[in-house]
Amino acid sequence: MIHSCTVLTTEANSLVSDIHDRMPVILRREEKIWLNTKLQEKESLKRLLVPYDASLMEAYAVSSEVNSPKNNHGGLLNSL
Repeated sequence: MIHSCTVLTTEANSLVSDIHDRMPVILRREEKIWLNTKLQEKESLKRLLVPYDASLMEAYAVSSEVNSPKNNHGGLLNSL
């Protein structure tokens, strides 16, 4: 058995597009259909792979130290 995970991405919304051209797919709690292993209809899953509503998000500056996995300390959570 292999335990793994993946990050699905989609095009960036208006908030993220200034930072990058894509963003992680973010699912709302009510979109539990993703976890249904018996679902056969792929089209119903594809409709979930869209940019998250930018008005429900916020962005703030962080240190460029977050760009390296070598940096792993609580100070990375502090905004600039």
